[in-house]
Amino acid sequence: MLRGHAGGCNHSAKQTSLKKRPQLLAGEDLPRKPMQARSLDKRARLKDAGLSLFGEKGYERTSIEDVARRADLAVGGFYQHFRSKRQLLLVLMDDLLEGLGQIDLQPGTMSDVRAGIRRLLSDAFSHDLRYLGAYRAWQEAVLSDSELAQMQEEIQAWTTSRVTALFRFLQQLPRARQGVDSNGLARAMDSFFWNLLSQATRLSRVQLNRHVDAATHLIYHALFNDPRG
Repeated sequence: MLRGHAGGCNHSAKQTSLKKRPQLLAGEDLPRKPMQARSLDKRARLKDAGLSLFGEKGYERTSIEDVARRADLAVGGFYQHFRSKRQLLLVLMDDLLEGLGQIDLQPGTMSDVRAGIRRLLSDAFSHDLRYLGAYRAWQEAVLSDSELAQMQEEIQAWTTSRVTALFRFLQQLPRARQGVDSNGLARAMDSFFWNLLSQATRLSRVQLNRHVDAATHLIYHALFNDPRG
C-alpha cells in the first residue's frame, strides 16, 4: 500500500518491477471539473456525502437521491459533476489510489528500522481510513461488475509491487536476513493490509493500532535478525 520514493531507493530497489498506478478514470466520460470555488465546493460536498453514505449503507442501498440530499443539493446538481453512482465511486477510489501514490517512502532516512516501518504503515492507514466508505462500496460493487473486478486485480498488483520494493530495499540494510522470499512476503502482507482496511469500520482505533503493531512485528522479524546482545 506504499510507493517507493526515488530519492530513497538504491540500485537494487530501482530494479524492482514497479507497476504504474491504475488509472481508474481512463476512458470515463466525466463532466468537466469545475473551476469556480462555489462549484468546487458542491463537488467536494457530493464526494464527502458519497463517502459517508457508502460507509453507512453500502453501494446498492445508496441512491443518487441520497447523495444529493446529504450534500444539501438538488439531484440535478449531482449530474453536473457525476454521470452515475458508479462514476462517483470510481472518482473516490481513484482519489484513494492517488493519495497512496503520494506517500513518500524513504527508508534511507530510518535511524530505527522497526520504528520506521511502523511509521510508514501508520501513515498509509491514516490516509486509507478516510476512504473506508468508498472501499466498502467498492468491495460490494466488484462482485457484480466484471470491469471493476479487473480494476481490483490491477490495484492489488500495484500495491503489492510497492510493498515488494520496500521489502527489497530493507533487505539491503544491516542484519537483514538472507534468502527471504520478498515477493511472497509482500503478497501476504498486502492481502493482510487490504483485509484489515475492509474490517476497519468494525474496529476501534486501539484495535487498529494493535493490528498495525502486529504487522510491524511480523515484517521486522521476517526481514531482520535480532541484534546480538
